[in-house]
Amino acid sequence: MNHRMIALVFAGLALGACNTPAGSDHGVRSGDNVGRAPSSPDNTEINKRDRSGDTLTPMDQKENAADLATTASIRREILKVKDLSTTADNVKVITADGRVTLRGVVKNENEREAIGKIAERVAGADKVDNQLEIDTQHM
Repeated sequence: MNHRMIALVFAGLALGACNTPAGSDHGVRSGDNVGRAPSSPDNTEINKRDRSGDTLTPMDQKENAADLATTASIRREILKVKDLSTTADNVKVITADGRVTLRGVVKNENEREAIGKIAERVAGADKVDNQLEIDTQHM
C-alpha cells in the first residue's frame, strides 16, 4: 500500500510539473513571439552545412581553460544586456584556439552588432567570426 501511495504522489508531481498555468510566461520577455502563430522553420540547408564540417558547431568548443573562460565571459556579457531578445541571448558562442565563432539567429542588425562587439571586446577584434543571422521570417 505504501509503495502505491508513493508512486501516485510522484506521478502527481510529475504531471503538475508539466502543467503550465494559463498566462504563465516562463520568463519570456515582453514582445517575444507575441501574436505570432507557431512556425516550423525549414532548417534543411543549415543542417546540411553544419554536418559538412565547413563551419564550427558547439561540438567544436575546445575544453582548455582559456577557451572555456573566453566563452563563459562572452556569454555573461551577452546576458547582461537587458534589451536583447531571447533568441539573441541563446546564440552559440564557440571558442577554439582563441578564435571565437558566433552562430545563431538574432532579431535585427542592432543585436548582431551588439553581440559581435561584446565578443570583440573579450577576445579581440581580429579573433571573432560573426556568423550571426538576422531573422527575416518574423520581421
